[in-house]
Amino acid sequence: MIYRLKYDPAAEAVHEAMPPAASEALTLALADVCRDPMGATEPYGEDDGVVRTLVTPEAFAVLLLGHTFQTITVLQITYTS
Repeated sequence: MIYRLKYDPAAEAVHEAMPPAASEALTLALADVCRDPMGATEPYGEDDGVVRTLVTPEAFAVLLLGHTFQTITVLQITYTS
C-alpha cells in the first residue's frame, strides 16, 4: 500500500529552495519511500521502525513513518550543495 507524504513547513521550504536537479532526485527518492518505507530508507540511530533517514547525492532527510495512518512526514532536509 502506498503511504501519503507530508512535510514539516521548514523542510518543505528547504526542498522548494533546492536547485532543480537536486530537488528532482529527492522527489523521486521520496516517491520510492512512499511505496516501500522500510526498504528505501535507513534507520536514524537505533532502528525503531519509525524515525528513518533518506540520503541522496545532494540531500539528507529525516522522516517519520506513520504506519497506522500510512503517512511519511518529512521532518528535516539538509541540502549539501
